[in-house]
Amino acid sequence: MIRTKDIVDEFDKRIRMTSKEVTFPLDTKTKKTINDSLEMLRLSQIDEEAKKYDLRPGMGLSAIQLGIAKRWFVICYEVEEGKFENYVVINPKIISQSEEMIYVEEGEGCLSINRPIDGIVPRAARIRVEYYDMDGNKQTMRFREELAIVFQHELDHLNGILFYDHIDKKNPFKNADKYRAI
Repeated sequence: MIRTKDIVDEFDKRIRMTSKEVTFPLDTKTKKTINDSLEMLRLSQIDEEAKKYDLRPGMGLSAIQLGIAKRWFVICYEVEEGKFENYVVINPKIISQSEEMIYVEEGEGCLSINRPIDGIVPRAARIRVEYYDMDGNKQTMRFREELAIVFQHELDHLNGILFYDHIDKKNPFKNADKYRAI
């Protein structure tokens, strides 16, 4: 099982690498890592399990956060108490996005960053994306609000970008009046 200690932190130079395209079919090791990542994220969002396995809560995890410079990430989204939707996202790209910008009011977090960071991370409120699933089937989906933010956050990881790179250093809450908080 993947644990919090297995996740590359912000001070590891690998986190800033640009990840390479994935080729299909996926090998057995990659499939196992993807499934293990989803399981870890699911357990991290259930209080008793998170305590039991010493997991920090998270919704998304990219391959580079495990030291793997490949263009994939997973999202485990709790749609209602104890019910989760999983997304396996390989070779993703945003094909369109809304003009409306949003941000996480309490601030974005990241499993690779072990300290609080204040500031606004502007994100598109709605995005339309293309990616491939584990079987190599092309998918086109729309994400909005929280899922759109997680998708953009994880896609940034594949390009060596951390969320705090988007925060204005001189004025961390710049444009708060222009974006909608969620």
